[in-house]
Amino acid sequence: MTPPETSTGTDPEQPAGRPRGSAPAKDDDRTRGTVLIALLANVAIAVAKAVVGTLTASPALLAEAAHSVADTLNEVFLLASVRFARRRPDARHPFGYGKERFFWALLAAVGIFVTGGCFSFYQGLHGWLSPESSSGGFLATYIVLAVALAAEGTSLLRAVVQLRGRAREHGRSLRREISASDDPTVRTVFAEDSTAVLGVLLAAGGVLGHQLTGSPRWEAAAALAIALLLVLVAYGLGRSARDLLVGQAVDPRLQQEAYDLLAEQREIDTVAVLQTMRLGVGSALLAARVDLREGIDSEEVEEVSERIRRELRNRCPEFDEVFLDIVDADHQTRVRARDRKAEVDRAVAEQCAKDRPGR
Repeated sequence: MTPPETSTGTDPEQPAGRPRGSAPAKDDDRTRGTVLIALLANVAIAVAKAVVGTLTASPALLAEAAHSVADTLNEVFLLASVRFARRRPDARHPFGYGKERFFWALLAAVGIFVTGGCFSFYQGLHGWLSPESSSGGFLATYIVLAVALAAEGTSLLRAVVQLRGRAREHGRSLRREISASDDPTVRTVFAEDSTAVLGVLLAAGGVLGHQLTGSPRWEAAAALAIALLLVLVAYGLGRSARDLLVGQAVDPRLQQEAYDLLAEQREIDTVAVLQTMRLGVGSALLAARVDLREGIDSEEVEEVSERIRRELRNRCPEFDEVFLDIVDADHQTRVRARDRKAEVDRAVAEQCAKDRPGR
């Protein structure tokens, strides 16, 4: 059949209290709590590291101070992202502000690289090329590092608890949740706190080496190692945020569920094209081109489209925006549609293999 091409999107009404393109309020509250704990921990230990590091001329402790300052600024960015992402759509942003979370996560990655990585590298290089005699204070340094380890460990535990909860909801391992989650805020806090714990251990190792050998180059080496660690983490977080900002598709299993729902509709002959894009945390857009079966006149197209859209929203509530185009599919289009569906099925099989326990 060749009906007139139409496009139907979602109605403007959204669930109460949830702006289009944003995460549920309960998830936002948990995320805000995780970020606040990390922020308070970093403010306290940044001051302590900076004061003791300056008094003892410790490159490792000064590098860790820069690390904590970077993390503190990033937590401010992440708190801003949670707030801004909940703004309601307007004429300039009809799909909402959900991608604010991705943008601020990218800024956080840049902050880790510039404030943390570059300053730590400078401290390490300066300490290696121009080693300064220590003014002592090893005990004070160890106390500061121990307090920092406890604070960062507490914040990391909170992030792990939230990520484990999300992993259970999505039916995948913690490792896969960290790599595949569409919430960059919690993932960024987890990465920052994990890096902070490793950084404290590296700094402690450098201070211990300095104390045992008398050579300050041990601390310089620790600062360089911290710098390398921060650069690698910043690169990973930045790449993830970039993918989400550019327009990443939803989870392959969710794509497959949408494909199957459309294919099982009695009015649909072929799902010619199905495309998705993340609009925010727990929010996505779906655009599909479908060929209707013979016998449906043009007056029924709108009614059929609305019913199918409602079913999609009920079964896959993550799709805040749904657009259906009614087209006339030829043989070549049907072949391409089968190939695309096969690609989605392969992606689902690969993801299920990755999500198996123990991987």
